Amino acid sequence: MNTIDDLAIEQEILPLFNFSLNAFTSSAILELLRTTLPSTQAVTERQNILKGFMSNHSVLSGYSYAPTYLNEVHFFLNNEKIEDVLQKRIGYRLWISKSQKTRYVSKFNQLILFLYRLQNNYFSRLNSGKFPKKYSIIITQISSFLAHFELHKYEQIVRENQLKNKHIIALTKTIMDLKTTGQVAAFWETLFLFEAYLSISLGIVKHQFVFPSFIKQGIKLTGLYHPLIETPVKNNFETLSNVIVLNGPNMSGKSTFLRAIGLCMYLAHLGLAIPARFGEIPFCNSFSVQINKSDSLRNGYSHFMTEITALKTVVKNAINQKHCFAIFDELFSGTNPEDALEICKTTLKGLTKFKNSYFFVSTHMQELKNIINTQISNYYIDCQLINDTPKFTYKLKKGWSNVKVGQLLFDKEGLNKMLQ
Repeated sequence: MNTIDDLAIEQEILPLFNFSLNAFTSSAILELLRTTLPSTQAVTERQNILKGFMSNHSVLSGYSYAPTYLNEVHFFLNNEKIEDVLQKRIGYRLWISKSQKTRYVSKFNQLILFLYRLQNNYFSRLNSGKFPKKYSIIITQISSFLAHFELHKYEQIVRENQLKNKHIIALTKTIMDLKTTGQVAAFWETLFLFEAYLSISLGIVKHQFVFPSFIKQGIKLTGLYHPLIETPVKNNFETLSNVIVLNGPNMSGKSTFLRAIGLCMYLAHLGLAIPARFGEIPFCNSFSVQINKSDSLRNGYSHFMTEITALKTVVKNAINQKHCFAIFDELFSGTNPEDALEICKTTLKGLTKFKNSYFFVSTHMQELKNIINTQISNYYIDCQLINDTPKFTYKLKKGWSNVKVGQLLFDKEGLNKMLQ
């Protein structure tokens, strides 16, 4: 099970891709964002589905309808006891009351006009050859469902306000047959997934994300950034090491960088495009992102025990041959500095043996730079001191930062004088 709460999928990431017209599609998008794919083959398949939507952008960029129509048609097909129309038929009398007839005519009018809009404006104009073969079959299934309603014929009848009892009886039989065979439920499921893919593809186009490729070893990301930063500093990152130590002073941007790389890795394993200009990454099947750490009141765990528990879960997964991707922000900051240093050394050295996994650890412990070796690479987020004033560049650099701004900021805020 992935531990990705700190990526804030629903609060921060969903809005990047959510251009949906209804709550059903929003739920389908969120489900896609919560579930990583099991193989590179599945990732490639979804990438190609989304590329198919992007290739049909001229047709689908204006995809729209009145959400209230969708809700009413959805309720009508799913929940209306439409069989009553046939049961109440006595001779030539179909309706018990005039108001009942008016209501049903209105509902059928909505149904026809809504489905006709989908077929005529969008599905009939799609180039299904741009999609993977498996998904083009699903699009064909949607079109086949719409074809049951003879929409070109009935749309004209509705426009001319000529919908008669015989038409309603015929349409009722069609709907009952489709419900009995499960095709109504299947239609909504495939339509909402179609709209979810469409919405995600619109987000990819809007934000100019790119699809990464998968390689056996190492990570290479060019122009990496976090999409929620209004004017982000973009960084290049490349490593063959499986343990990466990130250092730098407070406020330099370490956590933001970790969020960015965590988001890129995670989105890539959903089959989505990423916020970068170029990406080559390894395939992983276990994700743990620990950035917003806190005490767990529910479990009675302290900050430190929360860290220990998270690390143990990741190590267990790695021992069990999982290909892990894990982020630990300020690892072991919940305990005293002496303990933290010793167990952090043990942790970093121990993680290097899991060659198929990748671990990012940020730290303030300067003593850790002495344990760096060929299996552990270190980077820092640059900060420059100009006239004793820190200037945060947010640029990623290879190596170790010796800049310390804590005492400097303490003094600049006048606390030394105030406390003496």
